[in-house]
Amino acid sequence: MTKDTLFKKIWDQYTELTPQAKEIQNLLEDKGEVVLNDHVAYRSIAINGFGLKELCEPFLELGYEIKDDYKFEVKKLDAVHLESSNIRDPKIFISELRVKDLSKDAQKIFESALYYAEAKKSFEILTSGCFWETSYENYKALVNESEYAAWFYAYGFCANHFTVNVNALKTFTDLTKLNAFIESKGYKLNSSGGKIKGSKEVCLEQSSTKASLKKVNFSDGEFEIPSCYYEFAKRYESSNGQLYQGFVTSSADKIFESTNQ
Repeated sequence: MTKDTLFKKIWDQYTELTPQAKEIQNLLEDKGEVVLNDHVAYRSIAINGFGLKELCEPFLELGYEIKDDYKFEVKKLDAVHLESSNIRDPKIFISELRVKDLSKDAQKIFESALYYAEAKKSFEILTSGCFWETSYENYKALVNESEYAAWFYAYGFCANHFTVNVNALKTFTDLTKLNAFIESKGYKLNSSGGKIKGSKEVCLEQSSTKASLKKVNFSDGEFEIPSCYYEFAKRYESSNGQLYQGFVTSSADKIFESTNQ
């Protein structure tokens, strides 16, 4: 599978879950912008066949390399980011929930849900979604312990967000102006930690919309829950004179909350 084919498939699934992303992209293109993706993010869980390792494999097959790793102790997450040798290819950010750090009840929910689910492999896993039975009762129980865990339980394997490369924009040269434009069109931004996370001093600024709401069919009924969101990132030169390509954990920690209830 080529990169272009893969990312189109991932984008199509993502925008079906998150229509606001396509709408905002269209608004930017109407301004004459060519929208490039800074990075694409995925969530996973530390259970064999459903984790970070399995999500990395298809990207490694396409020539991506793991560049750095990150830890989020409060949210019980580990993460890595991957880069392609082609600077125009989006970076990939993959996080993994440390299921062993959840309560026994939460662990049982995942063990029960995934026990009979056959893990997907290679490129198939990236758009396989949720292929296990879920209940809204279990979803609510997970929300009370970990919003991240609840989101993965309900949606499984799909892009959690795409990210506009603000450095490539011509009309909006900073996040303050871009955020104001997005809000003027009626979209809500994630204000956890401030609407702009990070700074020029840490070489990365990020903002994001609040996740779209989507009706999801659970075994015990249909309920509307947060799905995915659209992110915006502006990068600055680091001490080596090149644009910083990594991620800032304190900022990413708040970006995760874009899918919170």
